[in-house]
Amino acid sequence: MRQIVKAIAKSVLMSALMLAVGALAMLATLAPAASADWPNRPIRWIVPYPPGGATDITARIIGQWLNERLGQPIIIENRPGGGNNIGTEIAANSPPDGYTLFFVNPANTINTTLYKKLNFEFLRDFVPVSSIIRLSGVMVVNNDVPAKSVAEFIAWAKKNPGKVNFASSGHGTLVHVSGELFKRMTGVEMLHVPYRGNAPLLTDLIGGQVHVAFDNLPSSMQHIKSGKIRALAVTTSERLSMLPDLPTVAETVPGYEASAWFGMAGPKGVPAEAIEKLNKAINAAIADPAVKARLAELGGDPLPGTPEEFRALHTAETEKWAKVVKASGATVD
Repeated sequence: MRQIVKAIAKSVLMSALMLAVGALAMLATLAPAASADWPNRPIRWIVPYPPGGATDITARIIGQWLNERLGQPIIIENRPGGGNNIGTEIAANSPPDGYTLFFVNPANTINTTLYKKLNFEFLRDFVPVSSIIRLSGVMVVNNDVPAKSVAEFIAWAKKNPGKVNFASSGHGTLVHVSGELFKRMTGVEMLHVPYRGNAPLLTDLIGGQVHVAFDNLPSSMQHIKSGKIRALAVTTSERLSMLPDLPTVAETVPGYEASAWFGMAGPKGVPAEAIEKLNKAINAAIADPAVKARLAELGGDPLPGTPEEFRALHTAETEKWAKVVKASGATVD
């Protein structure tokens, strides 16, 4: 009797194992098919800033193009706050199925060092999809500053140690670390004056309360054109086609570069098929003359590339800004 019971138990166990193996095999065969028909429902794209800024506008321009080409709605979901970290954490914890994407920006490279306590590690928890656009910053001074060039500004600042200040849109922003990088590479002493955003920064720069800022070009452009502030140089490594007569900071300070760049990533585990489709679609979008024209209005140039090239850019920028943040002593707990 015992032998019969043992035989039955063994038979049941073997049947269960065979069913489990069969189920796993079925899932393995279904997984590629499920990702191959991606996308078959709406996609949300998390933008970690409020509506209306350059990040949001860029996402909506690209999102509209992708919507028309992929055949599914691209829903822009603004999740501002926490210095960019709230939206980043939401995206990091989302299902890696290709239906939640994230709008990558320079804060994702700076915050890695600036914040001591983050619930995610960007380079570990995200996979790159594609770079999209690069935007220049601009070195601007108030009209009472006597310098008409970067070289003249450096000479003037060194003659006035402890008396020169530079403004930023907040601790740890690209506008802030761009100024810190300038200090580090030139030896110029400048006091950092942080503001809550670009608008109050520009108000005080125009009013003469602060001397210089390494601002985002789009927010400063109208004031440069009106003559309310003076532009000394752009912060990209090359001159801009829209401002061909304005030199780069690097022409005076070799190696200086501090630009904003935007891109798309997804939580780690996004199917390769989805990444491939998105990368091809985004590169096609930023090559479209109509899209390029709209991005140019923001002061940006298309930044095409592969996911691997985007990863390399993000890694290099993370290492670059880590050195600057540590040297400045800036931190947010």
